[in-house]
Amino acid sequence: MRILSAFLWIFFFHFLHTFAQPKPFGPVPSKDQMNWKETEFYFFIHFGPNTFTNKEWGEGKEDPKLFAPTQLDCRQWASIAKAAGAKGIILTAKHHDGFCLWPSKFSIHTVRESNWKNGKGDVVRELSEACKKEGLKFGVYISPWDRNHPAYGSESYNDVYVSTMRELLTQYGDLFELWWDGANGEGPNGKKQVYDFSRFQDSVFKWQPHVIIFSDIGPGTRWCGNEKGFINETNWNLLDTAGFSRGAGAPPTDTLNRGNFNGKNWIPAEVDVSIRPGWFYHPEEDAKVKSAAELMKIYLESAGRGANLILNVPPDRRGLIHGEDSATLVAFGKALRNLNANNVALGKQAILIENEKTLSAKSITDGDRTTFTTSSVLEPSFEIDLGEVKEIDHVQLMESIELGQRVYAFIVDYWDGAGFRALVSGTTVGYKRILSFRKVKTSKIRINILKSKAEPVIAEVGVY
Repeated sequence: MRILSAFLWIFFFHFLHTFAQPKPFGPVPSKDQMNWKETEFYFFIHFGPNTFTNKEWGEGKEDPKLFAPTQLDCRQWASIAKAAGAKGIILTAKHHDGFCLWPSKFSIHTVRESNWKNGKGDVVRELSEACKKEGLKFGVYISPWDRNHPAYGSESYNDVYVSTMRELLTQYGDLFELWWDGANGEGPNGKKQVYDFSRFQDSVFKWQPHVIIFSDIGPGTRWCGNEKGFINETNWNLLDTAGFSRGAGAPPTDTLNRGNFNGKNWIPAEVDVSIRPGWFYHPEEDAKVKSAAELMKIYLESAGRGANLILNVPPDRRGLIHGEDSATLVAFGKALRNLNANNVALGKQAILIENEKTLSAKSITDGDRTTFTTSSVLEPSFEIDLGEVKEIDHVQLMESIELGQRVYAFIVDYWDGAGFRALVSGTTVGYKRILSFRKVKTSKIRINILKSKAEPVIAEVGVY
């Protein structure tokens, strides 16, 4: 009976240690932010009059009849996105030139005034339906700046902007993200607009309560501070927004790139970058499309550092993704699938080491990020026995960020046959951290948490 009693106490302690729910620490993501976070990688589509005028920023004076795609096929865009491993597409429904890719009732600068489909077309509808058929999420970019609308620069333009948002947010199904930038130049009357972002935001959530709003200060996700495709190795999902605004009043770019260590709000980063030098299609850039290897580097320095990645892929003047872009994207999709194809730690024995104690940590190798192992100390170690010698070149760590972001220094060791040797180190983990290194052969991996704000809660460790 004493032996049985002792066994039951050990089992009970292990159960509590493994399954007891730790309290959240600091700001945490909402359910909608977690759904967005798991989207991780998606396309940006810049398309409009600029595609045909060879400009990046249109002036708003362009004849709508210039918009004349001959083979526009949103199913092609969506199928290439899916092949590339993207899980959604965000469309520039209205850029700074004010041209609407849907037949807005509040503008005379739209697809309705073009000759495309005899003025009966709607790019927003075609892409939203294509995304639905391919199982992709759909979102829109709608620039507050409008270089065409005569009301821009007056109080009444805020009414116009709210009305155009209502069209987009109520007629095309559920949107996963709404993209705002802070561009605020002059309108056709030479005036700048005072944007009523408080009203805009309230209106958005009235029509799309689960959408994630992107801007310099969120509230759903923040800009990463550059358009080069990377975020800092130290990336906190936290941001202080008091005293800041969108556009010229945004936080400093280095703050946007790193977040705030003790930020008051959970506002994770999104990394935006184009597959070409420009954001709209330019034929002279056909030979300047990023390679699959360059896209993989971007992925590892964005999604691999806990951010979401939005990759711009601009359709050409036919209304198709160009062959150079599609070839790169298909190759990248294959490389992305291969990156996570062989997790040699999956299902393997894992232990948590706290001071002198050793406990089971099997949840970090079960392939399920909804399970986790939490430590009762700030600087534990997690050890995984691979069962046999394997050649590896990268590891992936995931925190259970639903309970807060905690880790801010760690090191990964590998067993060289006689002892553990340092392999690679990092700072923050967050939703996902991928670390690449020279190939080594080993049968064991150990992750040492060196610094943590609170007791670490590790969801997964993958070894590849």
